[in-house]
Amino acid sequence: MKKSIISLLLIIMVLLVSISSFAATPELENDLLYLYQEEKVARDVYAELYDMYGLRTFDNISNSEQNHMDAVEYLLNEYGFDYSDISDERGVYQLPELQDLYDTLIEKASGSIIDAIEVGATIEDLDIFDLDEMLSKNYDDEVDRVLNNLKKGSENHMRAFIRQLNKYNEMYTPQYISKEYFESII
Repeated sequence: MKKSIISLLLIIMVLLVSISSFAATPELENDLLYLYQEEKVARDVYAELYDMYGLRTFDNISNSEQNHMDAVEYLLNEYGFDYSDISDERGVYQLPELQDLYDTLIEKASGSIIDAIEVGATIEDLDIFDLDEMLSKNYDDEVDRVLNNLKKGSENHMRAFIRQLNKYNEMYTPQYISKEYFESII
């Protein structure tokens, strides 16, 4: 009987330690809500650019960005974070800085197909930078797994945009990540 009680107490302690090490924090909530909307900006910009220019790369990556949003949504649900006030309407954002980002990117991309492709590279540049910032916080394994997968996707998107720019004999200069990091991606 005494061994059973001790065993039960040990199991409860292990469970409590496991639960507390994966506890939702306000910082995690803020990061995931921001990331969800940042992925939405990417999805919406690429959908808009596909409508403007008909470049298949924008359509493909817009669909991929929806998958990124779904991955972040999974984490939001896992941690019980409310994101119901975030509109799914294209070009509408809860955070003013992301609304400004969307508006600025669409304005810049409206100049030419080259400007639009550069906007795509800029979005991925920023996404990689932000994902690295979040990964440096050492959230739990599940969050880190999702963030690393999103980062791999953003690196693939970056390469796709650079290939498109190369077709026009244009180059992209990274704005958020270092030139060395950028070159290691492409």
